[in-house]
Amino acid sequence: MNLVITAPQSQELSVREYSSTKNRFDASWEAMISTLLGWGRAAGADLIEFFLERVNYISCLAEDDAITSISPRLSTGAGVRVFRGKADCYVSTNDLTFAGLKAALEKGLSILGLQWPLANSYIPEVTLEPLRDYATSKGKEIWLSACSSMREMSEVLLDANAKLALKASHVQSRRSIYFRDWQEVLVAASDGTFARDIRLTQSVGYNLLCADGTHRSAINKRTGSTSQADFLKTWDYETTASEVAEAAGKMLYADYVESGTYPIIMANKFGGVIFHEACGHLLETTQIEKKTTPFIDKKGEKIAHENLTAWDEGRSGQAFGTIDMDDEGMPAQKTLLIENGILKNFIADRAGSMRTGHPRTGSGRRQSYTFAAASRMRNTYIAPGDYSIDDLFASIDKGIYCKKMGGGSVGATGEFNFAVDEAYLIENGKITKPLKGATLIGEAGEIMNKISMSSQDLGLAPGFCGSVSGSIYVTVGQPHLKVDSITVGGR
Repeated sequence: MNLVITAPQSQELSVREYSSTKNRFDASWEAMISTLLGWGRAAGADLIEFFLERVNYISCLAEDDAITSISPRLSTGAGVRVFRGKADCYVSTNDLTFAGLKAALEKGLSILGLQWPLANSYIPEVTLEPLRDYATSKGKEIWLSACSSMREMSEVLLDANAKLALKASHVQSRRSIYFRDWQEVLVAASDGTFARDIRLTQSVGYNLLCADGTHRSAINKRTGSTSQADFLKTWDYETTASEVAEAAGKMLYADYVESGTYPIIMANKFGGVIFHEACGHLLETTQIEKKTTPFIDKKGEKIAHENLTAWDEGRSGQAFGTIDMDDEGMPAQKTLLIENGILKNFIADRAGSMRTGHPRTGSGRRQSYTFAAASRMRNTYIAPGDYSIDDLFASIDKGIYCKKMGGGSVGATGEFNFAVDEAYLIENGKITKPLKGATLIGEAGEIMNKISMSSQDLGLAPGFCGSVSGSIYVTVGQPHLKVDSITVGGR
């Protein structure tokens, strides 16, 4: 006896009723989404991906001795990405009903010239994997309720600002700001991907502006964490206030740096922003697709000093860029970018992998459901080396210690300039006096080959990264580094 299984026809599917949990993404969404995925495959799409998201966000700002802003935001929505060959399109919606998701899918198909299946079409079944639920398996369901209340946010920030007032002199303004970003996501794709996660990202920090006549200084310091519901309760704002006040005091009367070419030492932690901007972005497959990276055909070749090894990963405990899975449902992994100066891997998302041939690295990330995922960094840092900090300083007769980096810009092919918020002159291996007004100017390919010494004190720092898929949370990092020579703009 032959058993014949008949696939459902499209007109049958359009009138089916689907029951899914309204305020939670769980396995009850499988029937609805797998049906829509099958519909998309029947229309001729090579791959379809749904990304569902719920967000609960709040920020709190204290200026001097008052809370001046509390900003909550709630959002829910979904995006559907449709691939046909190497072409793709993305459509988003805030309607998570069957009709709403179907309309978004239909629009995506039409953009790629694909027609909705006819009424008598048979719809292939798309079988999804058993739900990979990181939120449940790792106990994340309780995070939101365990976070600080609005009252506690306000009290902590006001106490922190009061502490800063006691420690700093010539204060013009004191600001402390905190935010909490809770996100639940569900990813389902026609390759069988079916995964759910909850993310919790928090950050708090100071911004201090001091003035005395014509003298000015501005210092900020921020810390951040993922996966730590009691984060704000553990903020040591007294120690942070002392550090910020001390730095602002030193920079207030600092001499301006003289322009020139110097050897420099870059501090650990946020010093890694230069590697992130000047090199990390150029290793993303989005840059390879646009042919805007000098490293496009350099895999396996030397692109940096043999002292330099660099990683990008999503696993470091509670770091700002840590994720259990990316926004395409791929588990996080650790990717070796550069080993002893040799380019080993690029940072790839699904589309980037399809178009460039480089393997996916769990790096498909996006700001929200309104963006298609793209290849983005996570925790990106230069690995520790074999030198002590004293070794680095002892190697410099006259140079500059860049203790705290500020803002900057990077051109499409790696040209960069970065302000230094806190700098010091190095003479005969010793720090002698504070300097202000320094700007580091260079080009990625050149500076990577001049990082000749790395210390053993790897440190990570939180950051925000903007690119084609919006603004995301990342970590930058490095140990103390020596750059043999770099152009320093000043007076």
